[in-house]
Amino acid sequence: MTNNEALVLGIDTGGTFTDGVLLDYNTHKILAAHKSLTTKRDFSIGIENVIAAIDIQDPAAIQMVAISTTLATNAIAEGKGKRVALFLVGYDPELITSFDFEDDFATPNFFYIDGGHDLYGQEKEKLDLEGLLAKVNQVKNQVDALALSSYFSPRNPEHEIRAHKAIASICDLPIVLGHQLSTKLGSVERATTAALNASLLAILQDFIIAVRRAMERRGIESPVMVVRGDGTLMSEEFAARTPVETIHSGPAASAIGGRFLSGLDDALVVDVGGTTTDLALIQKGEVTINPDGATTAGYKTSVKAANLLSIGLGGDSHIALDRKKEVSIGPERVVPLAYLAQQYPNVQKRLEALAKQSMPAPSPDDLEYWFLQRELPQELSLSSKREEKLLHLLENGPRPVPNLMKELGLMAKSQFQSKILWREEIIGKAGFTPTDMLHCDGRHQPWNLEAPRAALEVFTNFLSLESEVFVQSLWSLITEKVIRAVLGFLTEKEIPNNKPGKFGDWMLHNSLYPSHPHLKTGIQLQQPIIGIGAPAQVMLETVAEKLNTQLILPNHYYVANAVGAIAGSVMVTEEILIYPRLSPAGIDVIAYYVQARDKREEYEEFEDALKYAKETGREQALSAVLRSGAANPQVFVEVVQDGMDSYRVKAKAMGNPRLEGGS
Repeated sequence: MTNNEALVLGIDTGGTFTDGVLLDYNTHKILAAHKSLTTKRDFSIGIENVIAAIDIQDPAAIQMVAISTTLATNAIAEGKGKRVALFLVGYDPELITSFDFEDDFATPNFFYIDGGHDLYGQEKEKLDLEGLLAKVNQVKNQVDALALSSYFSPRNPEHEIRAHKAIASICDLPIVLGHQLSTKLGSVERATTAALNASLLAILQDFIIAVRRAMERRGIESPVMVVRGDGTLMSEEFAARTPVETIHSGPAASAIGGRFLSGLDDALVVDVGGTTTDLALIQKGEVTINPDGATTAGYKTSVKAANLLSIGLGGDSHIALDRKKEVSIGPERVVPLAYLAQQYPNVQKRLEALAKQSMPAPSPDDLEYWFLQRELPQELSLSSKREEKLLHLLENGPRPVPNLMKELGLMAKSQFQSKILWREEIIGKAGFTPTDMLHCDGRHQPWNLEAPRAALEVFTNFLSLESEVFVQSLWSLITEKVIRAVLGFLTEKEIPNNKPGKFGDWMLHNSLYPSHPHLKTGIQLQQPIIGIGAPAQVMLETVAEKLNTQLILPNHYYVANAVGAIAGSVMVTEEILIYPRLSPAGIDVIAYYVQARDKREEYEEFEDALKYAKETGREQALSAVLRSGAANPQVFVEVVQDGMDSYRVKAKAMGNPRLEGGS
C-alpha cells in the first residue's frame, strides 16, 4: 500500500451470492473482486470466504468496511422476524377494523391502550399505564421485543416516553418507540415500522456480530458501515438500533454501484441476481426515492427507501411445470442441478439414466431434488415421524421428490408439511434453472455439465420439442417477464397479461413478437439500461434490443452491489415539526409548538419558533451524522409547509464516510 492509497472493502450479502470488492477510495480503482455463495445459517462463513479470496496483503490497511444486505427484507418476506408485541396507544379499534388494517401491523400480537394526542399535540385521553403494564406482564414471556406507537406521537411523544419508562421498570425486553423512527403522521405505517424494527433488532445485531467475527478472523479492525434502503450509509451502531432502515439495502446498493461504475447520471438499473431481478431509476445522478416509504412483503412502512421493483426472477429461478402443465419460471429460487451434481456425482448418474428411460416416461417433476443442507441442531425438535423419516432418507445424498413422496406414503409434495426444516434451512431444494441452461449452451460452465444436459433432455422429451426450440422459448419468456416489469415500474400501471382481446396486450405482444402483416409496433426506453449481476449480459441483451435502447455492462458489473456499498454517502436527516397552539375555542392561533425529538418548546411568534427549529435541526443533524461516521459533512436546511399553520423543518447532513485505521 502506498501513502496515497485509502483501501476500503465493500461486501454485499445477497440471497444467493456474497460479493466483495477491494477499492482505493481516492482513485476509485477496483483492486480485487470476488463472489462466493451466501451461507445463510452463518453469514460470517460466506463473508470470510470472500475476504480470503480477495487476498488482502495488509489487513491493517483497510480503512472501512461497508455492507449491504437483503437480510431485513428477506426476514420479513419469509416470516423469520422475532416475535413482537405492539401496543397501540390511543388508536381507535373500530376505525382499524372498518378499514381492515389488522393485518397491516406486521404482528398478530397488537393491543389497544387508552391514551394518545390530537393533531395539535393535546392529550385526547389519559394514558392507561395500569392497563399497559398488566398487558406487558401477560405477554412478556411470549415475545422477543416490544413496540409502542401512540396516536399523533410525532406531535407529542409524551405517552410513548412515559410508557417506555414504565415498561422498562418491569421488563428487560427491547422496546421500540414509533416517534423515534418516523415524524410522519400516518399512524398505521408508523406502528408497522415500529413493529418491524422490533422484529429485526436481534437479527441485524447477530448479522453485525457475524461481520465483525469474519473481520477479526482476517485481522481487519476498521469501522463498519451499513447501507440504508435509500443507498446512504450509517454506522453499525445506528444500524443495530434501526434495522428497519436496511429494507431494500441490497437493491439500493446495486443502483448506487451501477451509477458509480458506469458514470451515467440517467439510466435504468436492472440487477439480475440468483433469486430476484431488481429495478431502480437513476435521475440526475441520484437514485429516485419512494416518497410514500418502503413497502415490503405487503407491509407499508415509513422508511425512506429507493423507488424499486423486485420480481422473483433470477439465474436460479425454478423452471418447472405449473398445475396446468405449462412451463413456468420462478418465483421460487432453487439450487441449480449443475451445482448439485458437482457436489453429489450420483445426481448426474440418476439424471442421465432418467433421460434414457422410456417406460414409465419421466416427467419434469422428476428433476426436483431435495437434499440435506446441515444436521438438525440439538435445540430444534421435529413435530412428526415423516420429518424424521425424510431426514433419514436424505442422509445418503439428494433424492428426487417423487421418489421421496413415494417413500413417505404421500401423493404429492404439497402434502408434506414441515415449517422447521425449510425455515431453519435443514433441507434444500434443487431443480432446473436458467443457470443450468447456460451450462447446456456453454455460456457459463463453472460446475457439472452433463446433469443439466440430461435434465434438458427430460424436459424436451416430455414436451415433444426440439432442444433449441424449448430453450429459445424459455429465454423469450424470461425476456417478456423483465420487459413487463420494466413497463409496470416506469408507468406505475398494471400491465395486461395474456388478454389477446385487449388492444394494449396485443400491442405489447406485437412489439415483442412481431407478427402483424401490416402493422409494426415498438417500445423505446429513453434511457440506457445498466446491467448488474452475473447473469445480466445473458438475460438483458434481448430486453434492451426489444426496448430499443442500449445495454451498458460496466467493468465489474457482476459485483456492482458490493461497489455500491462503499460508493454511498453518509447522511442523516432530522425533521423538526412546528404546529400551532390554538385558543380554548379552537379558532385562534395563540402560540407555536416546536417538537424536536423528545423535546417540545413553545414560542409566541412564528419567526422565533422557526429560528429555533432551524438551529436545533442543524445541530442535531450535524451531531448525528458525525456520530454515524461522516467526514467534513455539510448541512442543508429546508422548510416545508405541513398543513394549516404547520411546518416541517428538514435538516439534512451528509458527507463522505470517515476513513480510519489505515497504516
